[in-house]
Amino acid sequence: MMLVMACIGGKHNIWLVLLAAFVCVSGSWAIFRLFQRAANTTGPEKIGWHFLTATAAGSAIWCTHFIAMLAYDPGAPVAFDAVLTIVSLLVAIGGALVSFVMATSGSSWLTPITGGSLLGVSIAAMHYTGMFAYRVQGIVDWDMTYLVASIVLSVVFSAVSMHLAVNGKFNRRLAAASGVLALAIVSLHFTGMTAFKITPLSTAGAFTDHAALQAMALAIALVGMIVVGTGLVSYLIDDRTRADSYQRLRQMAMNDSLTGLPNRVSFNDRLDREIRAAGNTGKRIALVCIDLDRFKEINDVRGHSSGDEVLRTLALRMSDLLRDGEFVARLGGDEFAAIHHAHSAEALNGFLARIETAMFKPIRIGDFEVTPGASIGVALYPDDADTKEMLINNADLAMYRAKADRTKAVCFYEQGMDETVRARRTLAGELREALDNNELDLHYQVQTAVSTGEVRGYEVLLRWKHPKHGFIPPSEFIPLAEETGLILQLGEWVLRTACAAATSWTPAYKIAVNLSPVQLSHADLPKLIHEILLETQLPASRLELELTESTIIADKVRTLHILRQIKQLGVTIALDDFGTGYSSLETLRSFPFDTIKLDRSFMSEVETSPQAKAIIRAVLALGKSLSIPVLAEGIETQSQLSLLDAEGCDAAQGFYLGRPAPLDQIMISGQISRIEAGIAA
Repeated sequence: MMLVMACIGGKHNIWLVLLAAFVCVSGSWAIFRLFQRAANTTGPEKIGWHFLTATAAGSAIWCTHFIAMLAYDPGAPVAFDAVLTIVSLLVAIGGALVSFVMATSGSSWLTPITGGSLLGVSIAAMHYTGMFAYRVQGIVDWDMTYLVASIVLSVVFSAVSMHLAVNGKFNRRLAAASGVLALAIVSLHFTGMTAFKITPLSTAGAFTDHAALQAMALAIALVGMIVVGTGLVSYLIDDRTRADSYQRLRQMAMNDSLTGLPNRVSFNDRLDREIRAAGNTGKRIALVCIDLDRFKEINDVRGHSSGDEVLRTLALRMSDLLRDGEFVARLGGDEFAAIHHAHSAEALNGFLARIETAMFKPIRIGDFEVTPGASIGVALYPDDADTKEMLINNADLAMYRAKADRTKAVCFYEQGMDETVRARRTLAGELREALDNNELDLHYQVQTAVSTGEVRGYEVLLRWKHPKHGFIPPSEFIPLAEETGLILQLGEWVLRTACAAATSWTPAYKIAVNLSPVQLSHADLPKLIHEILLETQLPASRLELELTESTIIADKVRTLHILRQIKQLGVTIALDDFGTGYSSLETLRSFPFDTIKLDRSFMSEVETSPQAKAIIRAVLALGKSLSIPVLAEGIETQSQLSLLDAEGCDAAQGFYLGRPAPLDQIMISGQISRIEAGIAA
């Protein structure tokens, strides 16, 4: 069509016409690429992209016009007015800028059509301004029919092109909009040139140097394409920057920033895909939930930077142990999850063994080592669940069972776990309510001198009488309190209540209060004890704190530091359950204990087991050599008490001497009752 119209209204250089067409088509494609970016941005960035688009559009339209003008041979000398020529370029750029802004300024379907119509008017204004800059030695006549037709064609095609650019699928609308815009530019120019009639007055000075003419056209085309190319390169650079930013954002959105492992979003996506695949193939997958055992303690004792280092180390270990079909993610905090294609029990057990090894291998941070440990729960799809939510819930239940059972780190889901865990969660909530509603009580068990029967003091024992279930044993609710973190609040209540009660005792006996490992790991424990002693006015020498060696072994250096702070207050320290667990001479040598409490298990066997009797003698001899008094627990018979007396034991405690009881049951006329040795309470 363009070539046909080029033949109307005068001779044209076909090569320059083709060059003009190339500039027009390529420019139109670049214009709508840039326009699409402008339409998808906001704020100052949107204005910037509109300016780039308008500059490229004005340059492409102007270059197309002037190359085509140079292709036209009127048969008479010609020249160009410099001012009007520059004005025509500015008209094209300014009009395009206004039209593009208008086309994206509203949501109505008329908005792009209005903007496109304005673009058509701008193209026509540029063309006819450029024509006024065209100076020819001849008589110029205009065919108004063709002139009006050229403007109408420009407006209609430009409106259609903008409508296509804003609506429809991008790839298709881009090609269609570019083609229609090129048609708008070409139809305007050649229809307008058909309206342009010249009667030469002179042929002298007419263009005869076609090489110079072509060189000028090529220069204009080159400048125009440089301008368009600059805009297009900006688009490509921005597109790449956006792609890189998207990848970075996706990386941040799908991966944990601390460890680099996939995060919860990635985990859910992967689990969905694995479940769909397993449903189609009939294969099994294992979901493994992992919760660190000592992460809170590491954070509290060593600081969050050490906790972060532990997480990074564990993440690296787990990444290194993965094989084909295995996946691990960090869900948040100290929680991890893994997915394994459970082709066989042997393969699954091998995978779990690798995870367990990674979790329990010591981690060196600076000058100390920590062993984070973990509770690991496993549930199988579709054996244990038929939905993702149920699978996650069941793996969690298995993990909580592993956390409650200190004898094993890995636990598989069993159907009965639902009821058990639900009951434990209910009990945990009720324990919190019991503390808030003052439903807990303290019982006291007497500690006497073995040789004289004189009361030395009382051990404070926490008791909980549930309104429905009756007495809940401490062996059940204390571990639950430790798991939920309630033990800190419970321990503070016990210490404050016991110290306040003991203040009014006559005689002023000592009280012994047990410390949980969780309490001992708390950095503010010495400060809390000091505040309670000041608040209750109980002399520090009347308070004894009991802890087991398993509590100490977790972090000997820090525990020793805390115990020394406590002893500086005047409080005494007792080593509880000695003879079991990690008992060692090194512990007795390193820590400032004031009392050794011999575990009750030895007393239960002393009358039948020579080995138990030998251990008791050894412990008593050890205590004497270190000048540390020994208190034997679990005394239930007179013969046990007599044996301890014969061996030189300092103190004893047990049902034979006195059962744990509330304070009001051991008070006699405002005095703490004296329980003579050999008289059962």
